[in-house]
Amino acid sequence: MCETCGCGNPDEFKIHDHKGDPDHHHSHDHEHERHDDHDHHDDHHSHDHQHDHPHTNGHEHSHDHDHDGHSHTHPHGHAGSRDHKHEHDGNSYSHQHEHAPKKVINLNMDILSENNRQAERNRGYFEGKQVLSLNLVSSPGSGKTTILEKTIRDLIATRKIFVIEGDQQTARDADRIEKSGAPAIQINTGSGCHLDARMIHLALKKMEVENNAILFIENVGNLVCPALFDLGENKRVVVISVTEGDDKPLKYPYMFQSSNLCIINKTDLLPYVDFDVEMALSNARQLNPDLEFILMSAKTGDGMQEWYQWLEKMTID
Repeated sequence: MCETCGCGNPDEFKIHDHKGDPDHHHSHDHEHERHDDHDHHDDHHSHDHQHDHPHTNGHEHSHDHDHDGHSHTHPHGHAGSRDHKHEHDGNSYSHQHEHAPKKVINLNMDILSENNRQAERNRGYFEGKQVLSLNLVSSPGSGKTTILEKTIRDLIATRKIFVIEGDQQTARDADRIEKSGAPAIQINTGSGCHLDARMIHLALKKMEVENNAILFIENVGNLVCPALFDLGENKRVVVISVTEGDDKPLKYPYMFQSSNLCIINKTDLLPYVDFDVEMALSNARQLNPDLEFILMSAKTGDGMQEWYQWLEKMTID
């Protein structure tokens, strides 16, 4: 299970290469039968052994018992002396316990540290190969895949383009990307709601990204959890559509705070929906004054040239 948002299992995801062969990552749970460590006999005898008894105050101790005519003792081992009384068979016994001091657990730890370490390794890989890596994030249905299809068709003759697709199930988006002319790897996250740096690392092992290429990483459709996970990308691009509402930045602030570019897609539908472009821009700028914007309709092609110019600028930078 993801330690941050609780989604999925750590090895549940599958990576499909360009041949459609899935690389399965999964885990198994095993149950083992318990066996008693010692036997009790009916004979009257005295013996020593240790039993642990849970207590609500967080310590365990052992003590003397008299069972069926035989007695046995249980040692106590707690730091810090305290006296306790216990009653057994109507008799009261007093003895001393050693109580361990309370443990203070520091929860102010970076639970994303493992992901961030892998993200830095991914980033070093991209820098070494001079690859422009872009993490495309959005709600489901915003048009990320359509934007990529059109981008590939328009630029593949002059640019080396590679794509990693993230979805919970199916390889449909990877199939669409390959039909557009670019190599693609599909990651299926199962019940997981986001990609992480380890998934990208494993996908890169199955895809030989060429030097000076553009790598598009199309994340799982979700504006919450993907915002928390650094994949090692150079830039993060958030895509929203005019059908989603102009208050999207206010509802999902961290995604807009952590992004470099915001594409407002499906502008061809503006005459038919209640979407205030200026309000959307204002809401986003309140959260991230440095955020850039492109108004786009991937269907009609409006804004695509501005998008290509932005890609060229990122490549040069």
